[in-house]
Parts: sequence; structure tokens; C-alpha cells
Amino acid sequence: MPRRGQRRPRLPLSDPTDPRGFHILVQRYLEHLRVKNYADSTVTNREVYLTYFVRWCSERGLTQPCQVTKPIVDRYARFLYHHRKANGEPLSIASQHKHLVPVRALFKWLTRSNLILYNPASELELPRMGHRLPKAVLTAEEADQVINQPDLEDPLGVRDRAILETFYSTGIRRFELINLKLYDLDVARGTLMVRQGKGKKDRMIPIGGRAIAWIDKYLVEVRPMLAFEPDEGFIFLTNEGEPFTPNRLTQLVRTYVDAADIGKRGACHLFRHTMATLMLEGGADTRFIQEMLGHAKLETTQIYTQVSIRKLKEIHDATHPGARLGRTVDQAEDEACDEPEPLSSLAAEDASVSTETPAESDDRGRDEVGR
Repeated sequence: MPRRGQRRPRLPLSDPTDPRGFHILVQRYLEHLRVKNYADSTVTNREVYLTYFVRWCSERGLTQPCQVTKPIVDRYARFLYHHRKANGEPLSIASQHKHLVPVRALFKWLTRSNLILYNPASELELPRMGHRLPKAVLTAEEADQVINQPDLEDPLGVRDRAILETFYSTGIRRFELINLKLYDLDVARGTLMVRQGKGKKDRMIPIGGRAIAWIDKYLVEVRPMLAFEPDEGFIFLTNEGEPFTPNRLTQLVRTYVDAADIGKRGACHLFRHTMATLMLEGGADTRFIQEMLGHAKLETTQIYTQVSIRKLKEIHDATHPGARLGRTVDQAEDEACDEPEPLSSLAAEDASVSTETPAESDDRGRDEVGR
């Protein structure tokens, strides 16, 4: 047992020779995911989060999945809740969720494969995810301001303008734009084929004429200077002639968003939110936007009905009496002076002016009827 202040020795994650140990069984589980054609990113992410769990178990002397019980899984969930990062901040609910989902999936597979007797994570309750809206959405004017930032005198500026136009017109994901090939763009039909999108699903979507014009300008004037043999056919290339990496593309787009100085932060996904919101405000049905974005469920797309505030704002301005800023105190006083007096005051005034007695009034009324 190390004394206080002494560094605890790092324990091995698992015995790589133990057929019942975490090391071998986790590798078998990851192989199962690859056989079932899970996306490479999904397999990589689950491996990362399972490594955290296996390390946590190893530090407590647990080297085999069969040693894990339900109270231990619940304890790990509480550990994630109380854990603090290097900057002192807790893990977000989304991060805790990402840590626990692979653990639950691992033990479910182990139980189905008869590698353990029971599933200790079968009753694990995941943290409830909050209903979060996109942090920022651009207006049409702000989007144009960002798109106009690249220097068109520079060949790379033409490439960057084509990238921004593609994001704005189609709302595709970052990795989907990176993987676009030359044969995916159909200029004659005005369509773009997104291959192997999220969930390894292909979809064909429309692309605007302005974006096509800038892509064509880039393909004719700039891309031949960037490509070299063997050319794999990716549309957008870096100055080294290679496809973009996700982080590099994010930094590129973020640079132009910051340079526009519109008071909003974001990168590639900012244009995805913007495209969906502007189409919805323009009258597009959510099912068409669902096809554009490649969402598996309509509920995911319906979040933009809450972001699209323009229609609700128009109704609020038209119906709420306090929505108009122009109605000042002086105007309210003038309007009060122009308002008609109550009927009770008019009746009192008429009563004070009239000098007829009730009998004289009745006689006059009978005379008018007789006429």
C-alpha cells in the first residue's frame, strides 16, 4: 500500500493471456461489431470508452467480466457523475452517457454469447439526456457574410468558397463532405450523392446552382494544381493534395466564421443547422428536411421547428399588445385623450342639459307617434 504522497503504480489493464479476461473478450466484442458492419468510428469510440471502464475495474482488482456485479456497474456510473476533469469541471451528461452505453452493450453481448452467466448491466439506467437546441443559427445575411470571407484572388480561397457554398446549400456532415468524390456530383441534374453517410446509408440530395458554379470553378481552375497521381478522386483537397482531416476542415470553416465577426461561434455543423432552419422558415416540410439531413427519425429533425422562431415571432408581433416597441408613454397618453368617453358620462351629460319633465317628454312622444 503506497504511502500518502507516493505515486500509485499503474496496474495492467488486463492479462492478455487470460481467455476470460477483459483484454481478450473486449477484442472479441469489437471484432463482432466489425463483422456486423458497424462504422469504423463507432468501433473506435466504443474501444476508447471501454478502455476507461476496464482501467477503472483493474484499479479495483477486477480483471474478468464475470467478476463484475450490478452494484459495481452502478458504482461506476456514480464515479462518472462525481468525476472531475483536469480543469475542475464535471463530466457532462452527454459524456457520462457515452461512457456507459458501450459498457451496457459489452455485457449484453457477453451474456448472449454465453461468456458470462448473467448481465450485471441489464438494469443500468442511463443518465437522462437534456433537450438541447443548436447553440447558434445564422440568418441568410450572416451566412452570406461568412461565405464572402475567402480571398478569391488566392486559388485556395476559391476552394474554400466552394466548400462553404457546399455546406450552406446541402447541410451535409463534415465527414460526408470530406468523402465526396468527383462522380458524386451530377451537374446536369443538380444533385449530390452522399455515400456511406451516418449509419452507412447512401442518399441523393439536391444542391443549389450557386454552389455548383463555385465547385465547377474550383474543379477547373484550382483542383488540377492540387491533385497528383495516383488521384483517388476526392473533390476537395488540401494544399498537400490530400483529403481533409475532420479537425483540419473544422479549423478552416471556424476561421472564416470568426473572421466574419458576426458574434456567433461555430464551424461545419453551424451551416447544417442554418440550412435546415432557413428551409423550414421558407415553408419546407420537415420530411423533406429529414431527407436532406439524412436523419433516421423524424423526431431528430423536428428540433428545428423550435429553432425556427421567425413564424412564431410574426404571430407574436401581430397579436401581443406589448410587442410593438414604438408605443411610448406619450403616445399612450395621446391615445387615451382620443378615446371615446364612457356611455355613463355621456348619459349624465345629456341628463344635465335636458330641461323637460317626464310628463312633457311623454306628451311629446305621443304627438310624434300621432303624426
